[in-house]
Amino acid sequence: MSQRPLGAQISHMLKDRGVEVIFGIPGVHNQEMYRGIEEAGLTHVLTRHEQGAGFMADGYARATGRPGVAYVITGPGLCNIMTPMGQTYSDSVPMLVITSCLDDVTATRGQLHQMLDQEGAAATVCDWSQTARTHAQAYALIDRAFAEFAVGRNRPKHITVPISVLEADAPPAPPKAATFRRSAAEGAFGIDALLAASKRPMFIFGGGAKAAAGQAALLAERTGAASFTTYAGRGIMPPESPLNFGSFLARPSSADMIAKADLVIAIGTELSEVDLWRDDLGHTGQLVRVDIDPEVLADRHAADVVALADAGGFMTALLAALPEAALQSEWTPQEVTAARTQWRAEIDAERPGLLPVIDALREVFPAQAYVYTDMTQFAYAAKEVWDMPVAGHWHHPYGFGTLGYGLPAAIGGKIARPEADVIAIAGDYGFQYSLQELMVAVELSLTLPIIIWDNGKLGEIEDSMIRAQIAPNAVIQQNPNFVQLAAAYGAATAAPKTLDALQDAVRAALGAKGPTVIHVTAGIC
Repeated sequence: MSQRPLGAQISHMLKDRGVEVIFGIPGVHNQEMYRGIEEAGLTHVLTRHEQGAGFMADGYARATGRPGVAYVITGPGLCNIMTPMGQTYSDSVPMLVITSCLDDVTATRGQLHQMLDQEGAAATVCDWSQTARTHAQAYALIDRAFAEFAVGRNRPKHITVPISVLEADAPPAPPKAATFRRSAAEGAFGIDALLAASKRPMFIFGGGAKAAAGQAALLAERTGAASFTTYAGRGIMPPESPLNFGSFLARPSSADMIAKADLVIAIGTELSEVDLWRDDLGHTGQLVRVDIDPEVLADRHAADVVALADAGGFMTALLAALPEAALQSEWTPQEVTAARTQWRAEIDAERPGLLPVIDALREVFPAQAYVYTDMTQFAYAAKEVWDMPVAGHWHHPYGFGTLGYGLPAAIGGKIARPEADVIAIAGDYGFQYSLQELMVAVELSLTLPIIIWDNGKLGEIEDSMIRAQIAPNAVIQQNPNFVQLAAAYGAATAAPKTLDALQDAVRAALGAKGPTVIHVTAGIC
């Protein structure tokens, strides 16, 4: 291809690197990035807000395992997408954000969309943020991003390109380099011997192990180990596994169960605040950490043994090192069942009325469905008690905790997996953060059930204020008529009053052409 504006060349380069979809909004500053989109064979999804573009790219990436890509403008475009960037950073999601920027902010003031330090602002919420001042730098940064997505911990990258550089003619990008692959573990790091000597081993599987769910389940079975999963690791262990404690790590008394283990092996998890909601894991035996991120291996939990390794490669090596005969342990299904029963009862007491709704939805959701949830009490309870049959199919804004995530992320997931069942769940307040993206689902005729859990308040904040002995303030809001609002957007609607009607509404929505907003109020029975 002959010389042409760099903005067009970037689109062709992205297509060559495997990108199929771009999420974004064009503007006068980044219009050159749109010159080559159709010619390159890329699909562009026009969102209604840059935050929606970021969340859709996030949802797309979580559904495919491939980077989500977004184009946004200088200044406010970047600021609007920084919240999704922060979310993808905390949840280890691959996303590439490419923005335009002004040519000069040192000697000139009062320009349209001007920021003092656009590169620096983005750097606070992503892995790295760099300015490409030549076409060669732009190409090198794009290839660097894709190489790091392939072999490192997935986190967002930001490339900003001055407007004059986007407009200037540039040669085509260089050919795609060799495929980068993450190296497998070279061995079991001696952990096979620790397991052989253990009487009560325990595994904790995090989201970093979800791509190797088969090895994880086999490893637990072969060693007789008990297991927990983090919220992001749900589905790694089969729901019927008799020694699986599930995703109840945040229950305070889970520390008592962990203290019973003489060996705890945590694979692909930060064991962060949002995994545990306490300072200490609770272990009294040896702690082994396996992760691809050295920062995780050197954290406050002070592991006795660390292995810098990919989760799948490590577990494959460990299985090969173990004897063929299954190891025996002192764990019993009865103690696991008793603990799970206690924790479910605690949640039912803390969040009355939620579990029957959760159970009803679990019965009707297809086993392979992709579920995207927002920051809502419904999701907080569900991600503890809902055992997923498949890993990597329930997506939630775990770390950054951003309201407005569920709807646009589900749209991105449905665009990524048009053949799959995709469902969004949002609270009445969080839904209004990004409700404008409903128009994207209508515009694209996406089959997408959107369940709004409406308790008429900021319920989690109200509960927290009461626990802190603060008189609840600013936690009750006036809601719109969600059914009429959704109808105005052109979406189908339902307002079931019983659990049976709710199940019927979900079944109908999964077969409808276009999105369906299902309004569910607290007290449904």
